[in-house]
Amino acid sequence: MAEVILMPRLSDTMTEGVIAAWHKKVGDNVKKGDLLAEVETDKATMELESYKDGTLLHIGTEKGGKLQVNDLLAIIGAPGEDISSLTKGGQEGAKAEPPKKTEPKKEAAAKSTTGNKQPVSAEASSGKQATGKESATATASAIDISKMEEVVLMPRLSDTMTEGVIAAWHKNVGDKVKKGEILAEIETDKATMELESYKNGTLLYQGAGKGEKVEVNALLCIIGEKGKVDVEAVVAAAKGGASQQSTVDSQQQVAESSKAASQPETEKSQPATGTSTNGRLKASPLAKKLAKEKGVDLKSVHGSGDGGRIVKADVDSYSPAKAAGTVHSAQQPSKPVAAFIPVAGEEKFTDTPNSQMRKTIARRLGESMFGAPHFYLTMEINMDNAIAARAQLNEFSPVKISFQDMMIKACAMALRQHPAVNSSWMGDFIRTYHHIHIGSAVAVPEGLIVPVIKFADQKSFSQIAAEAKELYGKAKDKKLQPHEFSGNTFTVSNLGMMDIEEFTAIINPPDSCIVAVGKIKEIVVKKGETFGVTNVMKVTMSCDHRSVDGAVGAAFLQTLKKYMENPIVMLV
Repeated sequence: MAEVILMPRLSDTMTEGVIAAWHKKVGDNVKKGDLLAEVETDKATMELESYKDGTLLHIGTEKGGKLQVNDLLAIIGAPGEDISSLTKGGQEGAKAEPPKKTEPKKEAAAKSTTGNKQPVSAEASSGKQATGKESATATASAIDISKMEEVVLMPRLSDTMTEGVIAAWHKNVGDKVKKGEILAEIETDKATMELESYKNGTLLYQGAGKGEKVEVNALLCIIGEKGKVDVEAVVAAAKGGASQQSTVDSQQQVAESSKAASQPETEKSQPATGTSTNGRLKASPLAKKLAKEKGVDLKSVHGSGDGGRIVKADVDSYSPAKAAGTVHSAQQPSKPVAAFIPVAGEEKFTDTPNSQMRKTIARRLGESMFGAPHFYLTMEINMDNAIAARAQLNEFSPVKISFQDMMIKACAMALRQHPAVNSSWMGDFIRTYHHIHIGSAVAVPEGLIVPVIKFADQKSFSQIAAEAKELYGKAKDKKLQPHEFSGNTFTVSNLGMMDIEEFTAIINPPDSCIVAVGKIKEIVVKKGETFGVTNVMKVTMSCDHRSVDGAVGAAFLQTLKKYMENPIVMLV
């Protein structure tokens, strides 16, 4: 199935992008991680990587053309695949605008922050603090920080993100920053993601410390040339023009102490990088991160990507020196074992701060449980044929097929026959989806995340199993991208592997239904004149009564039961 790639929002203020270069032509084979294009945004020229394998079937515009955010950028699929229906919908929005030569513009607001401070006489400054505060407030309120290239705002890194927590700063105030270097790690409601700098300069201000929250589009940091940016005015504008002298003083103290503390480690923490002729590191962001985690010198890694570009597979296959492992183990600090002191009759507890993911789970499932009228339908399915079919399928499948994979396929096939279940309550109307994207709930240490198997009804057991295995691995490693955990139209939650016989699940918005799958167990049944053992599994479907009625849900479960009790039907 062809995959549509839309123009992504590559910076917090980006509304359109210009294609600086295409690295693949229509008809070329594309691998996951290959460089597709270079996109010029309002802040920088950034590389766009492919996130799937296939053939480049269509590009939305030629080099130099302009596309709005979410316009059709490219289509990747199988050679010869019909993409007329995909290009038709996005043709009008994806019309390329020819590049225009424009004269450089100078922002008056930006100029007001660039250090052109007039001297103030002693007479004017004596006894007129109130007037000074009013003028400072007026100046701050006149600054539009969203248009200043020195200002970095908290970007929206997932579709449900409203705020981010600073998991770690990779740069301190006063440090030099280069384009492409990692500024910070941001914990969102779905994952912890790296934020790269899109300009060169000096980190002049941090909007929050490690562990603190920053709302989307709020001031995250300031990067510019020291002495040419009025940090106080920018911070005051970001906080509504209030006086920020004490905050700036504390920031300077933190900058000095953190810079002094990090000084001895500067040389050993500086990553070795391989650069191209223009000084840019020819490695994907994921390859850079893996190399940093493994302590691999990228200069010694041979790149297999376009033009010698280093990709993830190159770092994975590289064998580091044995000495590096010895040094690493030698540097591990020894931890003393605390002596056991028994305390009788003492009550204790631990308060654990909620992560962004846990807060989002609480908010969204609370809204679902108390906002959507749930009702539940339970059915018992005979699994004898499914057990036998799975054993036969795994003899020939290149990847191991699980019962969860079979359940995903069966649900997708049943949704074809019962489209009313494949829907969402939208308030004034019910939206019925023509595509079938099955979410599969995965437990991770921070909570729960739902990777999505897209177009599951059109995929084979082996394809579903391979894609699910990859997504589950990414979920546990916090590597899922936003497009991989969004867009679900139906969800499957399975606790059978944890010996749970049956349970009820809370509907995962915006779905109308979710199926809860229990364990397969043996029971004794009467077979003719004797008794025998058979395998059964209970499933319980939670339905939103606003969009799905009881009879509709029951009919869906009957079809699901038919597919699971006769898996060969799904191969027809």
